[in-house]
Amino acid sequence: MFKAGETPLVWEAYAIRYAHHHRMARENFIGGDIHDGPMPLDYFVWALRSGDRVYVVDTGFDEAVAKKRGRNHLRSPGEGLQRLGIEPSQVRDVILTHMHYDHSGNHDMFPQAMYHVQQREMQFCTGPYMTHAFMRLPFDAEDVCAMVKKLYGGRVVFHDGDAEIAPGLSVHYVGGHSMGLQMVRVWTRRGWVVLASDAAHYYANMDLGLVYPFTFHVGDTLEGYRRAGELADSKDHIIPGHDPEVLKRYPAAGPGLEDWIVRLD
Repeated sequence: MFKAGETPLVWEAYAIRYAHHHRMARENFIGGDIHDGPMPLDYFVWALRSGDRVYVVDTGFDEAVAKKRGRNHLRSPGEGLQRLGIEPSQVRDVILTHMHYDHSGNHDMFPQAMYHVQQREMQFCTGPYMTHAFMRLPFDAEDVCAMVKKLYGGRVVFHDGDAEIAPGLSVHYVGGHSMGLQMVRVWTRRGWVVLASDAAHYYANMDLGLVYPFTFHVGDTLEGYRRAGELADSKDHIIPGHDPEVLKRYPAAGPGLEDWIVRLD
């Protein structure tokens, strides 16, 4: 653990694309989009590294879940981590921004990791809201049960709101898309970067002030755009959770990694 007042570490930050889904713009905004056209989703996990310290942000889903959900699974998130020199079996800390199926699967990939999750998110996905089929749609029972087993195995760290978990690395409760959604703020060589995850699926959500349709609380989602702006050094330091544009705005992490792994720092 860090000590209060400790100088922030400088972190490398990576986005790893592992899946893709074709969809139309009208599916991505409440109220639709008058300029309708193709607007696909990309699926990412993120890796943060400073020296020998590594944090993985979200864990994605596997090929079986992709088939069940009608998504195009490209590569295992673990393969992307290995290309960065990060061995999943040795990762000690995983941050889950929330417990939706595309952010909390592959639950056997990190056997030594502690999992950081908002207390409200675990209450949400195991509580009375889940008696409604619609509310269960973005969750997978196997992922939730696996997290309960990790809890009883002493491998879950609960956060109640904002928390600094390493020097220059913190989580920030925002809610909105899911009751216990948290963003990640990280200090990099270009300043404070915010991994918004599904606080904003696309840059357009923030730019237009429009909300992705599957949302627990619309007002909290809109406030989340403001909160991301407060935490990041600029709007160009905010990384949305599913926008293919991320792969265009940031450089590949190395030769042969184009359209797969980019550096955000």
